[in-house]
Amino acid sequence: MIYTLTLNPAVDRELTVPAIEFDTVLRASEWRVDFGGKGFNVSRMLRSLEAASTALGFVGGRSGELLRDGLESLGIQTDFVWVAGETRTNVSIVSQADGRYIKANEPGPTISADDQEKLLAQIRRLSRAGDWWVLAGSLPPGVPATFYADIIAILHDAGAKAILDTSGAALKEGCQARPFLAKPNDVEAGQLTGLPVQNRTQIAAAAQAVQAAGVSNVVISLGKAGAMLADGQQTTIVASPAIKEANPIGAGDSMVGGLTWGLSQGMEVAEALRWGIACGAATASMKGTAVGSRQLVETLVKQIEANNMKHKT
Repeated sequence: MIYTLTLNPAVDRELTVPAIEFDTVLRASEWRVDFGGKGFNVSRMLRSLEAASTALGFVGGRSGELLRDGLESLGIQTDFVWVAGETRTNVSIVSQADGRYIKANEPGPTISADDQEKLLAQIRRLSRAGDWWVLAGSLPPGVPATFYADIIAILHDAGAKAILDTSGAALKEGCQARPFLAKPNDVEAGQLTGLPVQNRTQIAAAAQAVQAAGVSNVVISLGKAGAMLADGQQTTIVASPAIKEANPIGAGDSMVGGLTWGLSQGMEVAEALRWGIACGAATASMKGTAVGSRQLVETLVKQIEANNMKHKT
């Protein structure tokens, strides 16, 4: 079974206006509402690959109901912990004239110690040997930086495997709990290790440092260039296929979705990463917030080759 965890989800509302002006009323020509959250995006990609997952996290109020109903309308099972307060709404205002935007993110509701314990108890109840858990996104107010690490410890006890995709203190603490895989980007890897990440050799050194500290596998996302994997044996770069980019938002989450799907099928990490890169590229080629189709992913994965970099182990 695959579970995705989004601790601080959001309703994402985007308004398109002719041009951004101040001290006046702007009238939107287009608007859209999306179900925001890194783990939710992973579940959407898994659904496109015809794989089941259950989306977990903290939600509250009418916005929480909107997220639940929206995900379930896509065929994604949910099992949320309901909290007091309202799930946050993030608002973007996009200029039709030049594509520039203003975005304001709410902090989200403060999560009580009791609700945190409810989620940990839920994870203890659900986790089984062989399960895959994607722990993705930022922490909401009230949740300590050690929370992902606590979850990883629970998953270890059950024999389940964790994929960690977060940043800052939550990434640092989570890596110390030794997840199966961590997926920082190059900047986050530099912040985590204190090493420079200005070129691929330096990025590889940072990835190896994270891996040597106890994370079994480290995937460094390289944006349009693909991703780098350090697994303790070798460093592998998986290049992204050529696409006509439409909207790269959510492509990184789709990459994690494809990677998780591959691992759940019994693939080695490097092979699963090829599928992840294909999923990320497929999503980046789609307009709006759509994720790539399985047919498109299968076409793109055939174009991807992995190259090994020499490094000291």
